[in-house]
Amino acid sequence: MGKNILEKILEEHLIEGGIKTGEVALIKVDQVLTQDATGTMTYLQFEAMGLDKIQVSLAVSYVDHNMLQIDNKNADDHVYLQTVAAKYGAYFSKPGNGICHQVHLERFAAPGATLLGSDSHTPTAGGIGSLAIGVGGLEVASAMGGEPFELKVPKVVRVWLEGELNRPYVTSMDIILELLRRLSVKGGVGKIFEYDGPGVKTLSIPERATITNMGAELGATSSIFPSDERTKIFLKAQKRERIWRELKADKDAHYDEEITLNLTELEPMIAQPHSPDNVVKVKDIKGLKVNQVNIGSCTNSSYQALKSVALFLKGRTVHPDVSVTISPGTKQVLEMMAREGDLADLISSGVRVLESACGPCIGMGQAPIAEGVSVRSFNRNFKGRSGTQDAKVYLASPLTCAAIALKGEIVDPRDAGVKIPVIQEPEKYMINDNLIVPPPEDRSSVKVIKGPNIKEVPLRKPLEDKITIEVLLKVGDNITTDDIMPAGAEILPLRSNIPEISKYVFYRIDKDFYKKAKEAGASVILGGENYGQGSSREHAALAPMYLGVKAVISKSFARIHRANLINFGILPLTFKDSSDYEKIETGDWLDIENVIRSIDENKPLIVKNKTKGTEFEVVWTLTEKEREVLRAGGLLSYIKKKRAS
Repeated sequence: MGKNILEKILEEHLIEGGIKTGEVALIKVDQVLTQDATGTMTYLQFEAMGLDKIQVSLAVSYVDHNMLQIDNKNADDHVYLQTVAAKYGAYFSKPGNGICHQVHLERFAAPGATLLGSDSHTPTAGGIGSLAIGVGGLEVASAMGGEPFELKVPKVVRVWLEGELNRPYVTSMDIILELLRRLSVKGGVGKIFEYDGPGVKTLSIPERATITNMGAELGATSSIFPSDERTKIFLKAQKRERIWRELKADKDAHYDEEITLNLTELEPMIAQPHSPDNVVKVKDIKGLKVNQVNIGSCTNSSYQALKSVALFLKGRTVHPDVSVTISPGTKQVLEMMAREGDLADLISSGVRVLESACGPCIGMGQAPIAEGVSVRSFNRNFKGRSGTQDAKVYLASPLTCAAIALKGEIVDPRDAGVKIPVIQEPEKYMINDNLIVPPPEDRSSVKVIKGPNIKEVPLRKPLEDKITIEVLLKVGDNITTDDIMPAGAEILPLRSNIPEISKYVFYRIDKDFYKKAKEAGASVILGGENYGQGSSREHAALAPMYLGVKAVISKSFARIHRANLINFGILPLTFKDSSDYEKIETGDWLDIENVIRSIDENKPLIVKNKTKGTEFEVVWTLTEKEREVLRAGGLLSYIKKKRAS
């Protein structure tokens, strides 16, 4: 039997294990990326390993999240990241160079390469044929230290694309929104989506990257397209043709599941509040008044997408009741649009041009008005993520956003009365890498600079055999890492200071959580289905660990967050009988005994509810490495112990 793309890449990088679904593979990592909101802690963790050089072939440290410099904190982090990159051998993408995923696609991503990134949207590089996986920062630090990446091989879903999009008004954003409508934010858990079929060749690399980027919202481990002639064209335009290789599945490759999508039948789609899978056709909710439109983000800020928006708005004026912003994905995009006149057209139409950064997507500015309606070409619309707790955020394609910006209400772009041509990829992109700083050849004299807000990494002690814990919080389904550890301009600057950022754990759900956790000393969180979905932010595990959270018991976990819990020594336990969730209340005290034996034997645990005098079973399936990590008290302690032996 032939191999699919995932199997081919795994086989090329396999160090130990197997490449079939359900097997555990230890694979070589070719590339890593970090961004400043997660990267500071990642590099602190790498430094704690005591190595003198990064061990992967390519590491890039990006600054694109914490761009508002209202005091010294973000600026200090940026200086630390630049000096630590120089000291240990990483490239540094300076503020203003662009969003990590877009820049990496343009300048570094390679077909067939393995890429780990401390950001959940790392699979963007799957649009060029990379096996790109978002993980917690400590997992990236581990890879930088030379450790192989452990992957329980996911199911592979072939998405067969037929037909062609009715451009320009139906876009690749509508493809991924349709998949989210069909499958939900849990539909990709434990899966990789591999795109195939005649429709693939009709999509440019930036269009493919939109789909692989937002595949993270399906809960997927990754998404990947073949590397074909369209890939070669893109790389040639970026002056990187030398790294092109053909990469496609064999005709008789095996897939665990298959989905067929006819691109010709798609219409403009929109995700309603407060989840990316709450998707309907744009025309179904037409007429809803809108206060704000934000265009950009790592999902939809390519040259191709934003030039379409500029043409749509050229010679017109945005609605007087709507605030409109645009965030070019990279300096490359911004400079090309400026030189070609598109930027002038946008400014003339009344659009506010923001810098090439995440900006509003991560809650860094542009919070909507109270109870406002904001339509964004972004990937997430979780409640409160915009910075305004009661705002209603919708997600749509850049052209749908442009039509709404003109009309002041939700409208199908086909009905906006604006005709524009289909924008093709340029034959040549403008190459100007002057904001990418390579590591110096002689690193011996480089001094790492740490500002006063940067604190050392906290460690947990080795795992105890008996745990007595108080139920501090009980939450429902689809709790996000934004719920656990909020983002935004107030909190993000504290990412390198765990004692301070821990004060905001579950802040939007229970403002007294920090106080309760400190008083309890040892605690547990109860969750519903898909606990920890969304961002890869490891602070959603690291800060609770610092506060004494020793376990999370839920009905199911999102992949990255489960891994982060293990990496910081928190037990990720699943109800054997989900109805037991209903029988436990906040304030109950639980006893968990024989933890070490359960790990050794991979058997269920009995949890005793001392408050109610009852008991229930929880289960977990751990790999051998995960068992050792938990025994050690976390991944960093495990690595230190391993290197010392």
